[in-house]
Amino acid sequence: MAQDTLAHILDEIKSLELDEIQVLERTLGEQRQAINYGYSLEEWRVLTSLVEAGLMTEIAPKRTQAHQEFVPVPIKGKPLSETVAEERR
Repeated sequence: MAQDTLAHILDEIKSLELDEIQVLERTLGEQRQAINYGYSLEEWRVLTSLVEAGLMTEIAPKRTQAHQEFVPVPIKGKPLSETVAEERR
């Protein structure tokens, strides 16, 4: 079924005007970048607009690993917060 859809799309592309082909190329490029970075097209467009507005400097790839729970490192003696509090006095 996907092959039929692809064949239909490729046939339709043949009838497009130059400006329509340029829009298609731009959209496909955005879709490719979004997939490579792990985002949906909508997420990618929002992030891209934030970069263009100067609110972000770059778009980082989406994290693929689940967040790991923080496990504190055990230390000997009294808690570190007590030591810090004592030194501030």
